[in-house]
Amino acid sequence: MASDSSQKASKLGVWSWAFYDWANSAFTTVIMTFIFAKYIESFAGTAQWTQMLTLSGLAIAFLAPILGSIADHGGRRKPWLFVLTWTMGILTCCLWFVEPNESFIPMALLLVGIANICFELGVAFNNSMLTDVVEEKQIGRWSGLAWGLGYIGGLLILILCLVFIKFGDPASLGLDADKLEHIRIMGPIVGIWVILFSIPLFLFTPDKPSTGKSTMQAVSLGLSTLWQTLKSLREYKNIAVFLLGRMFYADGLATLFTMGGIFAAKAYGMNDEEVLTFAIVLNITAGAGAIAFAWIDDKIGSKTTIIISVSAIIVLGSFLLFFEAKTTFYILAALLGIFIGPAQSASRALMARLAPKDMQTEMFGLYAFSGKATAFVAPAIVTIVMAYTDNIRIGMVAIPVLMLIGLIIILRVKEPGRD
Repeated sequence: MASDSSQKASKLGVWSWAFYDWANSAFTTVIMTFIFAKYIESFAGTAQWTQMLTLSGLAIAFLAPILGSIADHGGRRKPWLFVLTWTMGILTCCLWFVEPNESFIPMALLLVGIANICFELGVAFNNSMLTDVVEEKQIGRWSGLAWGLGYIGGLLILILCLVFIKFGDPASLGLDADKLEHIRIMGPIVGIWVILFSIPLFLFTPDKPSTGKSTMQAVSLGLSTLWQTLKSLREYKNIAVFLLGRMFYADGLATLFTMGGIFAAKAYGMNDEEVLTFAIVLNITAGAGAIAFAWIDDKIGSKTTIIISVSAIIVLGSFLLFFEAKTTFYILAALLGIFIGPAQSASRALMARLAPKDMQTEMFGLYAFSGKATAFVAPAIVTIVMAYTDNIRIGMVAIPVLMLIGLIIILRVKEPGRD
């Protein structure tokens, strides 16, 4: 289904776009943060896991602006999004074959690394569709609602995992608990979830029409345009400042998610059930925060929403590093979660408002770049400090420090119509 770029989507088309966040959140929640991250780290080690995150992050940083610029010249985004999303889903299904021993480390890291690249590139394409499907005055609202749907979807699949792990009988399902098949089965569950719930977007959300350019023409023009954009980035100074600030606080947020389950296990001695309970609490409050701030964003502005959210995360995250009681951890984590969703959704909304209409995919490619260019910094700091101190709490101090730097830079951004 295609539409002229001046048209907006029907309500069904907009909800289908927003529902994509519901679909892909299962991957970040189950695979990258809480269950498979902890599972793979248990036999591969934290260092190899963070190295995989670094390499996949660099690949995303390199590819996202290039593919975004090419897509802008080709016109259509959904073919790219389809290939990336379903490839990620299929690779995630293949995690079933990763057994818990060292001989499966290369396979595990390769599958997760490539799936993560597909996930992040897919997010960039989906984000770039925002201004084409909703009115500008509702950008913050729909970005927040979509993030909220993502957290609700993540919550439901976490509850499913918790019930399955705690109350399920692996033997009755033909699963071998000694080989952790009741954990490995989460790979196919997530892969099918992603593929199934992404279908509404491909059926009902309108895409930009094709420009009529051949693939080779789109590639040539895309690379040329991207090069010109990078050379003349000073003409987009406001966007450049935003992307620089986001580079720092997004690094902190990403590390918070990718190391969250590992931190809970190592710093608080949580078992699988407790880590899942923590994840469920975090998703509930993050989803509630994203939805609550969805309308606030349109009222007070995306920049102000980011400032409030990032400031709260810095304060609460810092406290979290110094308390040892599990009850206190749950309370602080729940409060912190309220501001994670708005920080993410408002960032997407602000990028949509700042980017020129004919460069949305390219700019969201640079947006993805800003989220991954330094993605190795915080995980690397955490790993190095852990190696010398054997204390993950000290290593995680990198997160609030990086987010504070990003916050200071964001203060200089001028939001259209507000500054």
